Formats: sequence, C-alpha cells, structure tokens
Amino acid sequence: MAKLVVAGKANCPYYAKAELLADYLQANLPDFRVHKITQHPDKWEQWLHDICERNGWEHRESPIIWRELLDRGGKGLLLGGVNDFLEYAQQYYGITSMMLSEEMVDIAEENLQAYIEIEKEEEEIKSLIKPLQIWITSASAPTCYQLIPLLANGEVFGMTTEISIHLLDTDQFKEVLCGIVMEAEDMAFPLLRSISVHTEIDEAFIQADIVIVLDDVLLNHAVQSLENCIREVSDICQVYAPLIEKNAKSEVKVISSGKTFINLKAMMIMKYGPSIKTENVIAVATSWESAAKATLARKLNMNAAGVKDVIVWGNISGCNYIDLSHAKLYGCDCAIWGPANFPRPVLNMIYDSEWIHSEFLSEQNSLSSRVRNCVGMLPAHAVATVLRYWYHDSPPGDIVSVGVLTEGQFCVPEGIVFSMPVRFQNGNWKVMTELEISETTQEVLGRLAHELVQEKLIALKEINEMHPYGADKITSENDLCQEMETLPTGSP
Repeated sequence: MAKLVVAGKANCPYYAKAELLADYLQANLPDFRVHKITQHPDKWEQWLHDICERNGWEHRESPIIWRELLDRGGKGLLLGGVNDFLEYAQQYYGITSMMLSEEMVDIAEENLQAYIEIEKEEEEIKSLIKPLQIWITSASAPTCYQLIPLLANGEVFGMTTEISIHLLDTDQFKEVLCGIVMEAEDMAFPLLRSISVHTEIDEAFIQADIVIVLDDVLLNHAVQSLENCIREVSDICQVYAPLIEKNAKSEVKVISSGKTFINLKAMMIMKYGPSIKTENVIAVATSWESAAKATLARKLNMNAAGVKDVIVWGNISGCNYIDLSHAKLYGCDCAIWGPANFPRPVLNMIYDSEWIHSEFLSEQNSLSSRVRNCVGMLPAHAVATVLRYWYHDSPPGDIVSVGVLTEGQFCVPEGIVFSMPVRFQNGNWKVMTELEISETTQEVLGRLAHELVQEKLIALKEINEMHPYGADKITSENDLCQEMETLPTGSP
C-alpha cells in the first residue's frame, strides 16, 4: 500500500493541482492513500522549516510531498514538489494532470476560504470548552507535587471539567517545575488540558479561577524574630494580591495553605487586594481535622472515615483547639448497633476522660509535629478536599473547619482570619453559628484570638512603617487603636 502526504499553503495553486491529482489516484487505485496537510500562508514558512529540520530534508516551496513507509517505518521518503509528484504519478501509474492555470488559481482561492472557515469553526468549538485556570504558587513545594494528580483525576471538579494548571515559582526552581510538568504530561490525565511553568511574576494569575498559595516563611527564633517573619509574609502578599486583582477573574477563589502563617497569608491577601471578595479567600485547616480523626480512630480501633464533625478552632499553623464536643462516630463496634447512618457522640464512647484531657491534649503536640513536618500528601489532600466541597458541597450535615474572615461569630473579634466550623453549599460557605459552644470553649476561643490579633497588629504596623505618608498608608493610627481595643486579655 502506498500512502502519500501532500502539504502546502492554502492559497498555493500548485498545492491545489497536487491535492486534486492525489484525490484522483486515491479514488481510482485500491491501494493508494493520501493525507493532506493545509497550512495558513502566514504559518507555512515556519511549518516547512520545522518539518524539514526534523526529517533532514531540503525543500523550500509549496507544496511538499513525501511517501510514508508504512511497512518499514522510518521518517518517510521525500518526493519533492508538484513537478516531482507529476513525474511520480506518470511513471508509476500512467496518470497525469491536465489542469489549467486559471483552474489552479480558482481552486487555490477556494482552498484558502475553506481553510479560514474550518479554522474559525475549530476556534469556536475550543472556546466552548473553557478549562478551569488553576495557579499554584511556590510550586516546587512537595505539596504541589502531590496535589496535581488529585486535581487532574476528575474527583475534585467533576469528570466533565477540564483544567489548566500553572506552576509559579522563582527561576532557580525552573528545572524542578519542568520535571513536574513532564511527569504530569506522561500520566495522560484526560481532564488536564495543559500544565505550564511560570517564573516571571508579572505574568502571574492571568485569567485565574483558583489561586493556591503554598508559600512558607519558616519561623526560627534563633535566626529571626517573629516581626521579621511577618514582614516576609506581608511582602509576599503585597506582590500577589495586586496581581490577583489585576490578572485573575473577578470570582477568583484564593486558598491559603502550607505550614506557616496560613491565617495571616489569607488576611494579608484581603488587605492588599481589597477588590478580592473576602468570602472567596479561605485558609485550609483540613489537615488538622484528618490527623485528629486518625488519632481518635486509633484509640477506638476503628476506621478514621467513621469519625465526623471534629472542629479546629483558631490559628491553623499556630495555637489552635481541637474541639470534640460535636464529634460523632459512625460504624463504631460497640454494644449498641444501628444502621450505617446511626451516630454515637465521641465523648460518650471514650469513657476514659483522663485520656481526653491529658493524653489527647498531649497527642495534639504530636499532631502538631506530624502536620507541620508532613512531606506533602496530607496538605495536598486537605486542599483537594476543600476545593471539592467548594464546587460540589460538603456532605449533608458534616462540619468542615476552614479559616475565614470573622464578623463577630462566636464572640471572636472581627477582622481576623480564624478557623471555625462551616458548611459548603451551592458554591458558597456559611459559618455554622447555630452550633452551641460551652463557656469553657468560649474562653479558649478568646485566648486563641489573641495570637491572631497580635499577628495582625504586627503586620499592620509593618505596613504603616513601609507607607508612613500619603494614600499608600493602608492603616491609620485610629485603625490601630481600634485593633488594640479588640485584643483579648490573657495569653494564648
């Protein structure tokens, strides 16, 4: 079987003559096949250069014709241009073309018009498929490496939603990012439209639907002070927030994750990006939920998936409180059995109250170490879980803990990002203010808020020192005084 490839400019008369002759041969010879490649005149020169360089050919005009070696493989056998093809057809098949020059020109014009219409139609079809644009900052972090398969396998956004992932980091990590791109492409996810590397900050967040902030500032008191760390967080957010405002879509969702200053990053993005909707910026606390559920499951010798409604209050990457007062167990092996949806309160099932008040609290210190030193799988799962809930609702009745901007709920001071119980529904979240909390828990929340208000005050002070005069001064002295009045008494 002979298979010929005929390629040329859409408006080339000689390409028109060659393709019609090839069509005639295919229609009249049982073992002859032709594949036609039409290129726009503006793209032809570059395309011809690339195909010739790839195959080691010398050819400089339209059309170019070669024979595919179907049975033997290889790069194909170059025939040449239209005259070479006419000679080939005459020699092997005794057929030639008698097309006149005027006919060639007319067909070439028709070819160009048809090419433009087909290209326009294809662009319209592509425009109907709009993948979610997901940007991940500090993309060289292990969390990003673990997160990409979770986002691309269809479980987060649905099996009909395509995504494009953009990896943002500094130029020194470009090689790492290119390696991540290569692996992601090799995995051939059906919903991953594209994945790309970005090291130029000015190009960040273009048309972003989702921004996942993974940047970390590691706090080491032996090296630098808390104030210096907060200044670094402020500097990062001062770069990101205006770019998100400028380049991202108006309904962009921003997720703060990582190991340090998760709440503060979310708050500073709101501060530096006032047009970003505050309800679209959240901090992820799901890692703590998962780790606490696993601890309880080990104690009760059951599956961790059966532990529900554990609440994480406070500073996700600082002082927080694991609240079991609303936690429930499903499928627990005990004296009382019920259907699969029959819950048992955790506090009723753990009869050893000393373990709850001493060992579990001590275990939280161990949890802190495990959550902050994990290699990336746990925080990646946490981000993916929150995104799935945001787009497809949290399970009915379940409590989810995320850091959100406070409006005085549970008597927590306004204007800080504080982890509290929410429920996701119809693409939005709502704080579950109907939950009852004890006086003891309320006192704990007041102490937890102290750390976050202090972080905010330090950050606002740094902003004022950077912009002491003029419109760039974000926070006035009166604002600082009002913030001081919201500080809870006591230490965290």
